[in-house]
Amino acid sequence: MQRLLLLGDEAIAQGAIDAGISGMYAYPGTPSTEIMEYIQASPEGKSGRIECRWSSNEKTAVETALGMSYCGKRAMAAMKHVGLNVAADAFINSAITGVNGGLIIVAADDPSMHSSQNEQDSRFYGKFAHVPVYEPRNQQEAYDMVFDAFELSEKYSLPVLMRIPTRLAHSRSGVVKRRQIPEKKFRLPDDSRRFILMPAIARKRFKILLENYEKLQFDNRLTKYNTFKDGPDRSLGIIACGIAVNYLMENFSDDELPYPLLSVSTYPFSKDIIKDITGRCREILVLEEGYPLVEEQLRGILDEGRRIYGRMDGTIPRDGELNPDIVASALGIKAGKGHTVPEIVKSRPPSFCKGCGHADMFNAIVEAIKPYGIQGVFSDIGCYTLAALPPYSCINSCVDMGASVTMAIGAADAGLFPSIAVIGDSTFTHSGMPGLLDAVAKNSPVTIIIADNLTTGMTGGQESNATGRLQSICTGIGVAPEHVRTIVPLRRNHEENVRIMREEFEYRGPSVVIATRECIQAGARRRKSEKSEKQKNNEE
Repeated sequence: MQRLLLLGDEAIAQGAIDAGISGMYAYPGTPSTEIMEYIQASPEGKSGRIECRWSSNEKTAVETALGMSYCGKRAMAAMKHVGLNVAADAFINSAITGVNGGLIIVAADDPSMHSSQNEQDSRFYGKFAHVPVYEPRNQQEAYDMVFDAFELSEKYSLPVLMRIPTRLAHSRSGVVKRRQIPEKKFRLPDDSRRFILMPAIARKRFKILLENYEKLQFDNRLTKYNTFKDGPDRSLGIIACGIAVNYLMENFSDDELPYPLLSVSTYPFSKDIIKDITGRCREILVLEEGYPLVEEQLRGILDEGRRIYGRMDGTIPRDGELNPDIVASALGIKAGKGHTVPEIVKSRPPSFCKGCGHADMFNAIVEAIKPYGIQGVFSDIGCYTLAALPPYSCINSCVDMGASVTMAIGAADAGLFPSIAVIGDSTFTHSGMPGLLDAVAKNSPVTIIIADNLTTGMTGGQESNATGRLQSICTGIGVAPEHVRTIVPLRRNHEENVRIMREEFEYRGPSVVIATRECIQAGARRRKSEKSEKQKNNEE
């Protein structure tokens, strides 16, 4: 049997390939990006056997995957945790319509906010939507769970949520492959009316959803991943969810954990497995990466004064990732102390890459707004958010994808003039376009500066659906063509760029300035690839 060394993301991707997936849909977002990239780089992805082009945003990804499922084929959509917020409408309603071919939604959570605006726990979305949730403990389990998740999805006609945190997504381990399953044949649903969520149909579908959710907790495709192991010291019982069991066991040698352990990796689960441990132990410690989902439920089940420790009582910090030292402290074990960082080592704040076009764009913005005495502009999610730091210090917001445009509209409504937004090319086509349409409809005096680096730069240079289309999109939305201006952010163009920006700031209506210059990193990769291809052709 073939054994591969894979990231957690790659294990899920390989599992999907081997489980006969036909469509993979995603929008890049750390720590989920490698799932799509792995499938795109696979023979099945390159040949076109698996449809795997980046979507404009997470909502369109889930909806497109649901369309693939409608035709009886297996599909997957992947995103980071905040992307699930964008996709929530489609995700939650897909539980009510049900699916035809198997459908898995992967949410990669980012506890400790390594590259995100917030922490959140996607398991709550599964509970909210009444769909099964898989939370793998390791890469092999992530791979294996994909097969069971697709089977479960098709058995109960439900989408399945798979939740994976950063540490598992971006760490490697050996994975043993299974035999690849052929993709499913085209097959339309027997009852297509269930996808029409008119109230009369939706009410019936919701009853079916609730009935299926109750049945799920007893299905072997879920229950086999929840394991209980007794221990000699029953003064304390431990419930560890997903990757948390690894942090626990790093404090103990094999088979040396003295306490009973319930390891949970799938939801919903039967109350019976909780009673296995609570019936033996006087006190319970709950370890889970993220919010206290199980702990909250446990406190509801055990409403008779039994002592429960976890995030809710401060035994485990309410924010940030788990680690072996936190777990050791909760157990009263002396944690290992790492080496002290020498004073000579200084932290280095993030900055634009040397030669980045965003630097020249912000130099122009800073000078262009000086006469107005404005302290900053509304910004968005992307590399350009770094302009919040010195030497630019001209960014005042970074809330969610597309919010720069709509916040600028609201500020203009409140009397701010000029009201300026900066948004990236990929972020604009992700969720900035509806805001621009609002500005056009209201004739808002706002200027939208699109930082067009011809790629999705912050997540590694994935293809952007905006490339080559921005001017036509903006005029198509209704911005007057003479107020859709294109500039090249270079030092030699500085004075001209400042002039153009000020002209558009003065316009009492919606205007767009597109600052186009290829990402320095993407350009280097492109030239290297072109050189390699040229050498290959010469050798042939």
